[in-house]
Amino acid sequence: MLQTYISPSRSGWPTLMQRATDDDSIIESRVRAILDRVHQGGDEALRAITAEIDGRCPESLQVSEVEFAEADGLVNGELKAAIQQAADNISAFHRAQQVSMVDVYTMSGVHCRRRVVPIRRVGLYIPGGSAPLFSTILMLALPAKIAGCEEIVLCTPCDRLTGKVNPVVLYTAQLCGVRTIYKLGGAQAIAAMAYGTESIRRVYKIFGPGNRYVTKAKQMVSAQGTAIDMPAGPSEVMVMADATAQPAFVAADFLSQAEHGPDSQSLLVCNSQKLASQVETEIVRQLALLPRADIATRSLENSRIVVFDDVDEMVDFANDYAAEHLIIAMNDAWSVADRITAAGSIFVGHYSPESAGDYASGTNHTLPTMGLATAYSGIGLDSFMHAITYQELTQEGLGALGSTIIQMAEAEGLDAHANAVKIRLS
Repeated sequence: MLQTYISPSRSGWPTLMQRATDDDSIIESRVRAILDRVHQGGDEALRAITAEIDGRCPESLQVSEVEFAEADGLVNGELKAAIQQAADNISAFHRAQQVSMVDVYTMSGVHCRRRVVPIRRVGLYIPGGSAPLFSTILMLALPAKIAGCEEIVLCTPCDRLTGKVNPVVLYTAQLCGVRTIYKLGGAQAIAAMAYGTESIRRVYKIFGPGNRYVTKAKQMVSAQGTAIDMPAGPSEVMVMADATAQPAFVAADFLSQAEHGPDSQSLLVCNSQKLASQVETEIVRQLALLPRADIATRSLENSRIVVFDDVDEMVDFANDYAAEHLIIAMNDAWSVADRITAAGSIFVGHYSPESAGDYASGTNHTLPTMGLATAYSGIGLDSFMHAITYQELTQEGLGALGSTIIQMAEAEGLDAHANAVKIRLS
């Protein structure tokens, strides 16, 4: 089931780091057609596409106040308390990310500022398939509220039979202050938020995970002027472990990622063949107990165990792989964590499972995948804001800086740029 690689040469590392990828050419053509239909046909197209894909379209696309009230009564108190605890921690962590305005005189008479402002209208996509990700609402809506976004639109699929949205999704949304929710899924939901329709206002940035159709739609609308949170691929975890790690813990972390979907990927990177063997045995034992064992089993086909001789190679491999989630189950784990330069989120020590960050520790679980953690960050408060810079020059300031501007502009052959300074100094 799992392949183990012992002391692989560096030339072979790229092969071991390959993610599961599929040919998206057919999906791309289908998504393009959906985007075009919604762009041209608005609400009527949305309804037609939803009926074609789901077999029916809800009578009202927007969730009503009655539905919000019903959902509140369907969520038990223990789950409400858990969601509240997670919301408190996530809010605390993201409030701490607020930044001050930069205000500086770069030279006498030259005043520069950088001010951060919220994105006015944002759209959140929340998957609603076999595992409705209500936790993602916390990760997206709470930072959006803290940032000060004026309008937050949420799209999520409804149940095909009842025409209703999962009650926990609705409860969590209203807890986060989101009241504008549409019963829309797939590429058509992304199109509605990107282009706007008669009933849905266009947003400036779209956030949230989804299947390959949603991911492709986000990529395509981002090329047409709607910002997105980040490029996204299947979810992934790397566990770095040494002889101090508990095989049962490592196997549980391995499988917690594998159950996300058949294209997810889990990697164990360790410096002990004994541990590698113990973990593989434990994976088999725990896998048999999982309700989503079929999905996890297919995911394990993309997963592997890599054994190195020393910690230095483990660190180098981890930095090259740039995992979405990186668990460091090692002795003196912080010293290893300090050497990591590429990861979406790091879980330090034996008692920091990835699921803590997925739900309730406070960090955000919307993270870069496919090796993009070498350059991308996970979602934070700054994801819901953008910066504007300002400059004010006095007459004296322009006089002192003018010759520099003129010389540079003329050297680039942009005489009108130079003249804009000269005319003010003449």
